[in-house]
Amino acid sequence: MHMLEVVDIYKSYGSCEVLKGLSFTVDKDETKVIIGTSGTGKSTLLKCINQLDPPDKGEVWLEGEDITNPSIDLNRIRQKIGFVFQDFNLFNHLTALQNVSIGLEKVKKIEKENAREKALEELRRVGLEKQSCQYPAQLSGGQKQRVGIARALAMDPAIILFDEPTSALDPELIGDVLDVMKNLAGKVAMLIVTHEMGFARNVADEIIFMEGGTIIESGPPEQMFNNPKKERTRQFLGRISTLYGKE
Repeated sequence: MHMLEVVDIYKSYGSCEVLKGLSFTVDKDETKVIIGTSGTGKSTLLKCINQLDPPDKGEVWLEGEDITNPSIDLNRIRQKIGFVFQDFNLFNHLTALQNVSIGLEKVKKIEKENAREKALEELRRVGLEKQSCQYPAQLSGGQKQRVGIARALAMDPAIILFDEPTSALDPELIGDVLDVMKNLAGKVAMLIVTHEMGFARNVADEIIFMEGGTIIESGPPEQMFNNPKKERTRQFLGRISTLYGKE
């Protein structure tokens, strides 16, 4: 049984069809990276998976359960899906520690002291134990994003979805966030939308190239970068390499 199975999902906004029948799977502790030009529906796909914006057609299965079924308890399901946003989405009036522990207290109903301990453990894991009492305004963008990752991890999710987690960061802060994500590879299932090709090449078990709401090609990094089957994949990766340099 796959950890996550996306089956033929479609999504439109008005007359604009954004997703056109996408299917793929993610297994336990697997890292899959989604790449593609802007506006191809990558972020929409993640929102369809965690039901922030349910698909019009198709199914999403998590741990053998159809979570697109209207009778499903979405709050219970969302506890199993971590989400790391592009723009952090932290509570500005809460410290780093409180940002991580609040979900444990309010959603998982864990006793405050235990929630704090677990939150501190996750902040330690992302290298931010010393910043636990600081508020988001006192943190760099990279630190905020690492708090976001700690918050997702604290819930012990089945899978974490990352929506371009480094695109809002200054270039010198990106490495810290990617290092944290590299350390998680193989320990939790991750589905990552990113433009960081060096990271994709080094960390992904599989790369999915999306364009125009469909999957053009997918495969292991070695194949996608060195020997893509589709001409369009070759063009895209060639252009990206020219832009960002080969890492």
